[in-house]
Amino acid sequence: MFALQSYDALVVGARCAGAATAMLLARQGLRVLCIDRAVYGVDTMSTHALMRGGVLQLHRWGLLPRIAKTTPAVRHTVFHYGEDSIELALRAGPGGDALYAPRRTILDRVLADAAGEAGAEVRHGYHLVELLRGPHGRVTGAVILGEDGQRTEVAAGLVVGADGMSSAVARLTGAPQLHQGLHASAVIYSHWCGLHAEGYNWYWREGVSAGVIPTNDGRHCVFAALPPVRLRASAGQALADLYQQVLAECSPALAEAVTDAEPAGRRIVFGGRRGYLRQAYGPGWALVGDAGYFKDPLTAHGMTDALRDAELLARAVSEDTVAALAAYAETRDAMSLPLLAASDAIASFAWSLEDLKQHHQALNRAMKAEVEHLAGLEASTSIWQEKAA
Repeated sequence: MFALQSYDALVVGARCAGAATAMLLARQGLRVLCIDRAVYGVDTMSTHALMRGGVLQLHRWGLLPRIAKTTPAVRHTVFHYGEDSIELALRAGPGGDALYAPRRTILDRVLADAAGEAGAEVRHGYHLVELLRGPHGRVTGAVILGEDGQRTEVAAGLVVGADGMSSAVARLTGAPQLHQGLHASAVIYSHWCGLHAEGYNWYWREGVSAGVIPTNDGRHCVFAALPPVRLRASAGQALADLYQQVLAECSPALAEAVTDAEPAGRRIVFGGRRGYLRQAYGPGWALVGDAGYFKDPLTAHGMTDALRDAELLARAVSEDTVAALAAYAETRDAMSLPLLAASDAIASFAWSLEDLKQHHQALNRAMKAEVEHLAGLEASTSIWQEKAA
């Protein structure tokens, strides 16, 4: 079924967190197996926006040109607070002078392909059903189930859970939850052709939010966010009507523009989930991406942090010490908690527009600290560029 019976690392999940982790480990010369239950290149729930830290890493890994080839560059952001708008031009910085919002059919494929090019064995249509353990409880591998129903035992020095919010690795290891958020937002989104908005546009009114994000193929992702209790109370209302209603509350002009645009897919609903931070590692296992840390999507920072944690973990594994893994966890937690706190406050919808501006300033400070840390990693070692060459 697989090329080997024993690997240095088994990565469970081959989307942005898992594929990036597999790629970086393979670039170090490790024997890596990366599995995912989904079909290669299939779409997943996402509003696509990458922030500075994510773009910086794709640039460092040599993958940004593949993304930029088909994804429009974003060089400014507009925050619409009720009737007031604040436009921010993106300054050149680590990773370049633009942001990008690739569809997951693009980003996940680029990362999975890069993992394979680096030497990782990437297999879709397989999922984890059981962890193997040594005599002292250390995780030593896994039982993997293929689409054909065949079970295979694979030994691994490290099992990495990159398998999302409902992570099997987190569940099977009993990874403790260290922090739980209090709030969540519900989000309805869809893709549209014929919108002429440039850059990232975020709309805010008390009790609702919306966003317009340019992505591939001339399309825009347009989301409408609201408290989950309102979504549940609207169960008898047509989803399209609720979506349009929230957009109109945020911006009548935006709602009109969407009405005139051509739909490019169905409306997708995320009912909301409170943010959390799980323990990052244990004997023979580690977590990256949503498997280890999730925050409300209103701050559009999930993909960026998935790439961040992939690199932090891969660098820790390169040192091959428990202390390095402990440092990974400490760094991840220190950078994640301020982002989680700001996201949780924004997801509460219990703010005035002036309060919201303060939350956004706190978010901006946390994002800047994250970028500074990631840029410092680039200066400290060239292993990623050398292995990518």
